[in-house]
Amino acid sequence: MRKTVFIRTFGCQMNDYDSRRIADLLEATHGLRRVERPEEAGLLLLNTCSIREKAQEKLFSELGRFRELQEADKSVVSGVGGCVASQEGEAIFARAPYVNLVFGPQTLHRVPELLQRTLTERRQAIDISFPEIEKFDRLPDPRVDGPAAFLSVMEGCSKYCSYCVVPYTRGEEYSRPFDDVLAEAVHLARHGVRELTLLGQNVNAYRGRTHTGRIADLAALLHYLAAIDGLERLRFTTSHPVEFSPRLVDAYRTVPELAGQLHLPVQSGSDRILGAMKRGHTVADYLQLVAALRQARPELSLSTDLIVGFPGETEQDFAATLALVEQVRFDNAFSFIFSARPGTPAADLPDPVPQAEKLQRLERLQRRIREFADDYSRRMVGTTQRVLVTGNARRNPRELSGCTENNRVINFAGPLALIGEFVAVEVTTALANTLRGRLSSQLEHAC
Repeated sequence: MRKTVFIRTFGCQMNDYDSRRIADLLEATHGLRRVERPEEAGLLLLNTCSIREKAQEKLFSELGRFRELQEADKSVVSGVGGCVASQEGEAIFARAPYVNLVFGPQTLHRVPELLQRTLTERRQAIDISFPEIEKFDRLPDPRVDGPAAFLSVMEGCSKYCSYCVVPYTRGEEYSRPFDDVLAEAVHLARHGVRELTLLGQNVNAYRGRTHTGRIADLAALLHYLAAIDGLERLRFTTSHPVEFSPRLVDAYRTVPELAGQLHLPVQSGSDRILGAMKRGHTVADYLQLVAALRQARPELSLSTDLIVGFPGETEQDFAATLALVEQVRFDNAFSFIFSARPGTPAADLPDPVPQAEKLQRLERLQRRIREFADDYSRRMVGTTQRVLVTGNARRNPRELSGCTENNRVINFAGPLALIGEFVAVEVTTALANTLRGRLSSQLEHAC
């Protein structure tokens, strides 16, 4: 087998983080170098996501391409990881017998063992169990690829929303030990990371045990991370309104390193639909939380998740969602048509709403959200933003690109020496998906 690995990732930031950790691990154990083209790889991996509909179909379509490469070179090995692997298990081998190994989100640390078993015993290997702390204990120090990085602080979810498959594919909530998280953050900061995003399916449910046996919540973790030399901006995602404590709200007042941007999924603006979703909160609860957050950080930028066409959603229910969007004025939103996931309670609910009507509702919702996002961008023109320079601009390598505090990409002219630094950039133009700007004469600390 060639000493190279190709990993295709589907889904959320958690999956992207997992793929990076798999690559780090395989380089440490087998000397495999990650490549960008499957044709160059000796090991082909798919890291899958099952949140959206037709995830299985997408998986087997991608595996068809892998099969061609394996038939052309018998030494090539293929594997499937992630949430679809956790759901499908042995069924993947039945439908795609050329696949060599299958692993779940909680067993990615065992990929080297599964690979070695495949290579030495010439048989398929699978592990989709749910170990807890072992996963992080057996991963090497993460590779640092730039000034912004992700750090997974917890796994799984115990909320059991009626539409969501995560508790069944990633298991119950488990928080990494407090000291382990701090140690990884220090490692990242020492290697040039300036902005850190904490990850978890329900990240604000973090309850990490300290070396003294006490339990630290996310608010405490943020205070400690903010004190690490080099870390100048903190974010976290994804949060649940039910787990947003007053201490965490207050962090937006007391921790200046915490970015003034928050992703806070609401899913619907109808109390009736929220009840059917088993979200555990009402619209009034959500609005009360938003008011508290904006009192703590008046300029806070909010994004959210919204599901359209949940089984039984009426036009009145959808109108309530539009009303919520109008009231909160989200900066951005990820909105989708309801997708029935096998094994979840919502998959068995009667769903009389025609697909064409769902599509029409989604288009109305997304149009309004785009209008808010465009308005936010236009109002940034003329302001000076504190920007982390992350690298060269995608479309013009002679320019730099960076990220504002409210998570917008901005491109501007400047020297390469600024990559990895925070700089002041004046916004000059608001485009459809990015901003343009110019370096400000303001000093960095004045941004």
